Amino acid sequence: MSHDIMNEMNFRRVRADVAIIGAGPAGAVAAALLRKAGRSVLVLERQHFPRFSIGESLLPQSMQYLEEAGMLQSVVETGFQFKNGAYFVHRDREVPFDFRDKSTPGWGTAYQVERATFDDVLIRCAAQQGADVRFGHSVRAFVPGDAPQLDVTDDAGNDYRVQASFVLDASGFGRVLPRLLDLEAPTCLPTRAAIFTHVEDRLPAGSTDRDKICIAVHPTRRDVWYWMIPLTNGRSSVGCVAEASFLDVPDDRRESLLRELLQTEPTLARLVGSKPFVMPVRHIGGYASNVERLHGPGYALLGNAGEFLDPIFSSGVTIAMRSSHLAVRALERQWRGETVDWHRDYDVALRKGIDTFRAFVERWYSGELQDIIFHERKSPEVGRMICAILAGYAWDESNPFVREPARRLEVLAEICRAR
Repeated sequence: MSHDIMNEMNFRRVRADVAIIGAGPAGAVAAALLRKAGRSVLVLERQHFPRFSIGESLLPQSMQYLEEAGMLQSVVETGFQFKNGAYFVHRDREVPFDFRDKSTPGWGTAYQVERATFDDVLIRCAAQQGADVRFGHSVRAFVPGDAPQLDVTDDAGNDYRVQASFVLDASGFGRVLPRLLDLEAPTCLPTRAAIFTHVEDRLPAGSTDRDKICIAVHPTRRDVWYWMIPLTNGRSSVGCVAEASFLDVPDDRRESLLRELLQTEPTLARLVGSKPFVMPVRHIGGYASNVERLHGPGYALLGNAGEFLDPIFSSGVTIAMRSSHLAVRALERQWRGETVDWHRDYDVALRKGIDTFRAFVERWYSGELQDIIFHERKSPEVGRMICAILAGYAWDESNPFVREPARRLEVLAEICRAR
């Protein structure tokens, strides 16, 4: 008897309509939507929740998907920090964007969340809706096709095989299927990094607008920027993003480097100053990623497992939830016997919004978008169009900055610079 046949015999088998790799927001929302459609769902998560994750600032567009997945009430009841916009700071200029004043209809508010709690709330909602969620289970191998298979190992070292009709990879930066199937593709974005922590700010009322994320530009280097995301209990997430080499210091120097950088920017020096960091300073680098395709025989990639751009506009969770929505809708059509063109209906449809965000990210770092944001005489109508994209409505093709984001931004930047 061959070794392969023995392996086939020894594998315990588990069946589900859909297997989802990863229990973050993309996986949780997909699981809930699939359960609403009456499908059996198995979620495989390598880690144990709650666990820390970066990306605390949600965009209003994502509220639509939480509501659709039946999770919104649980999120509201958790008591996260309310969010209605963002304000940008450069030297003595401060420019607010209120997400309620935007050109696209829809949600205009969201929340700033501690992701350990937020992600845990979402996946437990999915479990309450009937998803089989397994923590501490790692995917070791994948066979694509009409009846895809996953080989899985749990924390105790037990192996089993999952047979599904479809697999969704929501593994985020773990990028399980891109690694197993060699789908990685070059990204056009430079290699950047971030250092960050949480700070006990205990700011007095009125010292800052806690309902908005603060994005501040380094006084002399426009390619270096900071975030301050107010959270509950008098805490904020703070961090700095720059080219990787700018933040390349030994681990024991990260805390002092972040403190020095925060002191360099006047607004954050006033708000954070020497207030205590409440967790070790963390570092993440080389996070921009891309893949050759977002789908294949029996599988699709959700959220960061497919492509991640940059943290500047907090687009990651919104893209993740949008991908879950599109993938589940395509699967529902497929199960009804319709012909689904996954390239058109999923890949192209999802990348439309990603490409909108990409145009904004690229022109933020080139300085064109900063020139627009900090221009003193912006058209209110144009301001509402840009605000809609900053609020996450990057798929609304009635917005000229979604239809032609690169060209529109470049022309507008030229006008702003000429005035």
